[in-house]
Amino acid sequence: MKTSSTKILIIEDEMIIGANISLQLTKLGYEVIGIIPRGEEALLFVRENKPDVILMDIRLKGKLDGIETAQRIQQEYNTPIIYITANADEAHFNRAKSTRPHAFISKPFKKLDLQRAIELTLSRIAEGDDTKSSAKNIASSPYKLSDAIFVRHHEKMVKIIISNIHYVEAERNYCRIYSKDKNYLLVLTLKDLDEKLPKKHFIRIHRSFIVNVSQIDEVGNTHVIVAKKTIPISKTYKEELLKRLHTI
Repeated sequence: MKTSSTKILIIEDEMIIGANISLQLTKLGYEVIGIIPRGEEALLFVRENKPDVILMDIRLKGKLDGIETAQRIQQEYNTPIIYITANADEAHFNRAKSTRPHAFISKPFKKLDLQRAIELTLSRIAEGDDTKSSAKNIASSPYKLSDAIFVRHHEKMVKIIISNIHYVEAERNYCRIYSKDKNYLLVLTLKDLDEKLPKKHFIRIHRSFIVNVSQIDEVGNTHVIVAKKTIPISKTYKEELLKRLHTI
């Protein structure tokens, strides 16, 4: 995917931070079309310049914070928004979640965090542009074989042997598959992935976790252990899990 034609707007009231983000994006090959410190100014800028992606600081000085600015922008445009925040508390997250952002990046962040968030966003945009293509729709979701699934990873379809998958963890609007040798970040919610994975092998045990039943080593009162990882289990899912394990 070419990045040079991707126009990114930074809305950040700390200009040193904004300049640093701009430098990193430029090195990655993106076109930064502006660094705007106030929400009110950003609204006008978006109307005139129509960015492809917006990096939005949640806490902006002025009349509008980042979330309110995002809401105003979304009233007119469907521009993907990636939030940047030093305050990821539950209240701010729930407010921000209502604007359906494509990603969150917590300050301080690494260059790789920024790169991955934008790549995932662009990947989702590309998939949205081709929703009428059945081949594209298949490629964006896990494709099942009897002993493996294919998932989209870095613009390729990668085969993962089911017996090698340990568990899946939700990461807000994405989810990550942890397997024996590697992990894979998918542009898919945990709920959507749960509907696509073969029920014979997988079970959801928590709002944030799906596990491979064959990989469970231990079941406690409030957790299971999979590949030395302690994973919480919700009461609502525990009964179904115990049925699947044929406990005696």
